[in-house]
Amino acid sequence: MAEQTIMLNCAAGMSTSLLVTKMQEAAKEQGIDAKIFACPASEAQQHLDNEDIDVVLLGPQVGYMKSDFENKVKGAGKGGKDVPLDVINMQAYGMMDGKKVLAQAESLING
Repeated sequence: MAEQTIMLNCAAGMSTSLLVTKMQEAAKEQGIDAKIFACPASEAQQHLDNEDIDVVLLGPQVGYMKSDFENKVKGAGKGGKDVPLDVINMQAYGMMDGKKVLAQAESLING
């Protein structure tokens, strides 16, 4: 399977960077080829415009921005498809459970 690109968005990109590390560890353990990165919500559009993003996950603290993001991800995927979008499970986020959040991303990618 080709590399998957998972973008996490939060207010400043700081709190999610620890989660990115945990997700990268989980992906490595599971043999999943994934590029996982975090950025502030304000930079999301730039990444969607310039990269092939497979899934967008929002930190619970920016969950209120989901409707804005629904517009951003429309047609932003490969072949003009909508990019799957969801808010990270709050418990998984609070526990920094990289495995659980990676599983959430995978299920969104695989429909």
